[in-house]
Amino acid sequence: MTGTSGIPISGTTRLYVVLGDPVAQVQSPGLLNPLFARLGLDAALVPVHARPEDFDRIFGGLRCIGNVDGIFVTVPHKAAARLLADRCSPMVEITGSVNALRRESDDSWYAENFDGTGFVAGLVDAGHDPKDRRVALVGAGGAGSAIAAALLAAGVERLSVCDLDVAKLGGLRSRLDTHWPGMTATSTEPDLDGADIVVNATPLGLRPDDPLPFRPHLLPSGSVVADIVMKPRETRLLREAASLGHRVHYGIRMLDGQVASYRAFFGLG
Repeated sequence: MTGTSGIPISGTTRLYVVLGDPVAQVQSPGLLNPLFARLGLDAALVPVHARPEDFDRIFGGLRCIGNVDGIFVTVPHKAAARLLADRCSPMVEITGSVNALRRESDDSWYAENFDGTGFVAGLVDAGHDPKDRRVALVGAGGAGSAIAAALLAAGVERLSVCDLDVAKLGGLRSRLDTHWPGMTATSTEPDLDGADIVVNATPLGLRPDDPLPFRPHLLPSGSVVADIVMKPRETRLLREAASLGHRVHYGIRMLDGQVASYRAFFGLG
């Protein structure tokens, strides 16, 4: 039997899954399945639509399946996955969210988060190094938390984080201040004033009728506008920002920046 990407599927195939709700937008199978093929690995990554009310049961079932070696997590499950992991990396402890888990030799599950490091790697590769820059981040959820930590680790001059969830925002700032004291400002409204780079780390843009995460006409002149939404590639936010003369940074670059980390994390050669 052969999968849609041309990967032979058999009784010896090792499985990886990506859990999300929705899941139609995920791009990781299109990057990692060809990688498995190039490396000659008997492995396949498949998307699994997991609604929030079913997530615990689905995760519990997957960890019992003997040939599942890895679980990727996308919106809205990144915080929930943190509570179900057996052990977590320092980055997960800081951010409170997970985007990848691997099965260990003792069948326990170890959690990591590469969203932030992948996002920063993508920025740097595109010529938008955030070091010594002022960054406004909209969204303090799973991906936003990881991106905030990675931006601070990359040496931004100032980071402002916006989210409507005051409790979530306060928890993130407390964790960030433990490692980078006084470097993060928080608010319930986007603070775009003087920002060199503005990041949408919310799911807004996945659906065509989504509202904008912030008003593009308020962007400072010359700012870079980045989105983490991968499908559609050109969100309404990026389209409107580009029409106003801003440089834009596409969401797929975050995943591109994570591939090398995934290879090392899962021992893929």
